[in-house]
Amino acid sequence: MRNSRYICYVLFQSDMKSFYIGKYEIRLPIVQGGMGVGVSLNGLAAAVANEGGVGVISAAGLGLLYPTHRGTYLEKCVYGLQEELRKAREKTRGVIGVNIMVALSNFADMVRTAIEAKADVIFAGAGLPLDLPSYLTPGSTTRLVPIVSSSRAARLICEKWSAGYGYLPDAIVVEGPKAGGHLGFRQEQIDDENFSLEHLVPEVVEVAESYADRKHIPVIAAGGIATGGDIARFLELGAEAVQMGSIFVPTDECDAAEEFKRVYVDARREDVRIIQSPVGMPGRAFDGEFIRSVAEGKERPCSCSFHCIRTCDYRKSPYCIIKALYNAARGNMKKGYAFAGGNAYLADRIRSVREVVEKLKADFLLTKIQA
Repeated sequence: MRNSRYICYVLFQSDMKSFYIGKYEIRLPIVQGGMGVGVSLNGLAAAVANEGGVGVISAAGLGLLYPTHRGTYLEKCVYGLQEELRKAREKTRGVIGVNIMVALSNFADMVRTAIEAKADVIFAGAGLPLDLPSYLTPGSTTRLVPIVSSSRAARLICEKWSAGYGYLPDAIVVEGPKAGGHLGFRQEQIDDENFSLEHLVPEVVEVAESYADRKHIPVIAAGGIATGGDIARFLELGAEAVQMGSIFVPTDECDAAEEFKRVYVDARREDVRIIQSPVGMPGRAFDGEFIRSVAEGKERPCSCSFHCIRTCDYRKSPYCIIKALYNAARGNMKKGYAFAGGNAYLADRIRSVREVVEKLKADFLLTKIQA
């Protein structure tokens, strides 16, 4: 009898706790990472939101997904974001966010569009979003969450936002070097334990807690998190939630093509590698035919009609990154590649988002019981 009471107590105590981003209660402490181009759109975002997490639409490259809309590429991006948010709202009443890279040449327009379309949350990374609160309008309900890779960046953003706009972040995502896609680390820092997510989370939590008398700022751990055990570990370190991207790619609801999802399922540990992106940052991706072709100098672009990234100069770039990512997401892996987190190779089959979440919950519970 005593053992059964203890098990019931452990089960109760081990459930994942909800957290808040501003007024929004997130019942499942998981933020789905924004993945472009065309990987996390309304389908995946709505599915994760329906499970109680935060579903996130990536704003990167949306103009390519709406080619028939009139206007320039950048105008198509604005229309695409409006459409993706509208479609997501038709599928869920859950929390929907937008990931907008600071490095986008139309960053300001995409932020304004997200706020006007009443996105619940804007996640901004790939640069320091030092002026993000300036885009808020009277009566706006959109919450602002920067993505950082150090406690120093977290402190700087808090100070700049507070001094300039009287605003503090509604949460902070701290992304470690095991993340997929573009990394906010130098090459030599990626495998340095001093820059590991395990080191970064407590440091950013300390920054967030230093503003506790003015605002509660939850910290969201990100980068290489792949299991329920990982979630439990980072919650113990002080994070209130985690961000997970790669785990949601091999799902039925992911917006990418089946061929793209199969890359995750078929991958091995040794297929994950660090590459140099045309945007001037290292990135983590799966190796493949296209990346090898780039290494041989066969993919150099001859022109650019997008001007999507401020830091990209096609005359010096080994390839057009937006075309490569778009091609891959549409299933043409010979002309593109898949960004992936450090543990993305662990996928063994394509599941539904609900199955993924249930497995994470079960692993989390088992971890807590064993502890």
